[in-house]
Amino acid sequence: MKSSVYTDCEDLLGIDAEVKDLLKCVSSSINSVPAGAVNFSRSVLLVISAALVFFMQAGFAMVCAGAVRKKNVQNTMLKNLLDACGAVIAYFVVGFAFSFGGMDPESTRTDFIGKENFFLMGVEDYAFWLFQYAFSAASATIVAGALAERCQMAAYLCYSLMLTGWVYPIIVHAIWNVNGFLSAMHSDPLFGVGMIDFAGSGVVHVTGGLTALFATAILGPRRGRFHDDSGRKLDTPKPIQGSSVALQMLGTFILWFGWYGFNCGSALLVINEYTGSIVALAAVNTTMSAGVAGITALFVNLWYLERTTGEPFFDLTYAMNGALSGLVAVTAGCGVIEPWAAVTTGFVAGLIYMVGSRGLIMVRLDDAVDAIPVHLMNGVWGCTAVGLWASPTRISRYFGRAPHPGWFYAIRDGNPGDMRLLGAQLVGLLFIIGWVMSIMVPFFIWLDWKGWFRSDPLEEIVGLDTSYHGGLALLNSYQDTVQPEYITAFKKQREEGNLRRRNNRGVGHVGTAGDSEVYEESGHGVTEDAC
Repeated sequence: MKSSVYTDCEDLLGIDAEVKDLLKCVSSSINSVPAGAVNFSRSVLLVISAALVFFMQAGFAMVCAGAVRKKNVQNTMLKNLLDACGAVIAYFVVGFAFSFGGMDPESTRTDFIGKENFFLMGVEDYAFWLFQYAFSAASATIVAGALAERCQMAAYLCYSLMLTGWVYPIIVHAIWNVNGFLSAMHSDPLFGVGMIDFAGSGVVHVTGGLTALFATAILGPRRGRFHDDSGRKLDTPKPIQGSSVALQMLGTFILWFGWYGFNCGSALLVINEYTGSIVALAAVNTTMSAGVAGITALFVNLWYLERTTGEPFFDLTYAMNGALSGLVAVTAGCGVIEPWAAVTTGFVAGLIYMVGSRGLIMVRLDDAVDAIPVHLMNGVWGCTAVGLWASPTRISRYFGRAPHPGWFYAIRDGNPGDMRLLGAQLVGLLFIIGWVMSIMVPFFIWLDWKGWFRSDPLEEIVGLDTSYHGGLALLNSYQDTVQPEYITAFKKQREEGNLRRRNNRGVGHVGTAGDSEVYEESGHGVTEDAC
């Protein structure tokens, strides 16, 4: 409401001087909203947005549970829960400090890492911390689905803490901290514009998806996926059916719902007169891209099946993962692109998912939930799309300046050589790829060398739920899906392992007799070497 409304209309309304002065006073009071009210509104909305992003953990859990076999459901859901729990500790102790510690918007300095606010000391904006914590947990959860059904619990805990406590925070600092060398908010940004990653296509999804790629390549495929029991390569990869398509669909809708907190909440980090319209624009673009990508992936796959097999069918998995791909892709530019660009982004994202999903099978990488094509490939596409069609008007409203828009707008304005924003986006992607590769590849190789990465073959056959979540008691429920001889072998292995642990603690063990003697005394009749 503007006071000029009353000035312009006073002649028409016949308002006398006293009433006119009163109305002007009221209008002026309305226009000058107290700073406390603005901070209150921002904090409340950020907490709500953080809750929506956190609720995405439930979506990831449902997608993973539906994509794996029944014998691994508990294990994959526990790993999703541990992501949320572990990220709390890592982000509280060091993660937030490395990301935003000592951030100074008034300073012109550029630094690589934050050095303050460890253990939340000196932090007053708790809403901002909560919002950023939810993002860090999401980046770790992306990896969980790709490694489902064959990753040891110890390895999962190790890389989850490494990702949320060290790898992810450095990327956040570079791109989202105003003192980061890639930040579009920096006083002297890279190429005069900086990297624009509005809500994390690169920061969250490329980071998580790239980690999943490296981990999957080192860990290897699930048993029976690309090779038979004797280790011979299968001519045609064997599909592994998940436990429930219904759970996958539920998870997809939960993720879509939570994504509004992901994208719209990011618009709240800069408060100005355009904030409300930016929030609405982000919501519209999020919806458009997801819907178009889901339809594209579904029908292009239908066309592909008709051309290659002559037996087309509507594959629900492609529709679900296509929609998620559209959400990932639009995340980088949801607040700085127009709705038509969101539609185009979603269309390309659907194609990228279909090609990427089939490409993984061709190179024989086993990604249980297609996290790599959804998050990595479309995260890269989303950051690139910003460099192509970020609107100068939208950039100006959010960042306060728009000297270098997306390349298509530069061409429209007769300046096709202005590719600074696209260049900054590509430099940012190269930094993310280089940083994740330099840390996580040696880390996964070390885990594999220590024997902590891949589960025991027999444990994988009978299911990780049996190994980690109930032992022998769970085997009865898997009688129809696991061959009897594997159940017998696992029971024997578990009993002998328990006996070894008891002996190591001195329970029922006298003198210095070896384990083989104990086995013989207990009636097993086998030696330790035979085990």
